[in-house]
Amino acid sequence: MPTIGVAVAIPEPWAARLQDYRAALGDVTAGSIPTHITLVPPTELSDDDLDALHDHLEQSASLLDAFTVHLRGTGTFRPVSPVVFVALASGISGCEALAEAVRSGPLDVALSFPYHPHVTVAHHLPDETLDRAYAELADFECRFDVQDFHLYVHDEATGWKPVRGFPLRRVPVRA
Repeated sequence: MPTIGVAVAIPEPWAARLQDYRAALGDVTAGSIPTHITLVPPTELSDDDLDALHDHLEQSASLLDAFTVHLRGTGTFRPVSPVVFVALASGISGCEALAEAVRSGPLDVALSFPYHPHVTVAHHLPDETLDRAYAELADFECRFDVQDFHLYVHDEATGWKPVRGFPLRRVPVRA
């Protein structure tokens, strides 16, 4: 039974910069988790459901337009969860609409917490390390167009790997 996830990939050069930063903090999972914004958290599906899943994700993508994300600054889920993240300054509603569309049908999964789009940069690390990440990335900023999202499959040996992209309807027009 594969474990899948659905996410928006952060493009280069920012993906490598944030992943390298996460690894430098001592997060041993950094090398096996591509830099992303989660739409559907890790979910187990049967192999029999994979064709229906691809159809569902194609349909979801066909309903939504591409949008722009602006990442800026940091946030944290502490004390509820030991996570520091790069925050979305804009693009939140686009991520919410996309997450809602894909988390239906075969991916109608219950969430442990309300959906909050973000890019994790430190997770399950000592408090002083989380504090450091929060401070050091406070001035992080980038913008990019979200033109697609990806289905990821978890491999025990190599971690999360994108297996297919799903293009959104159209590229956003910047003013």
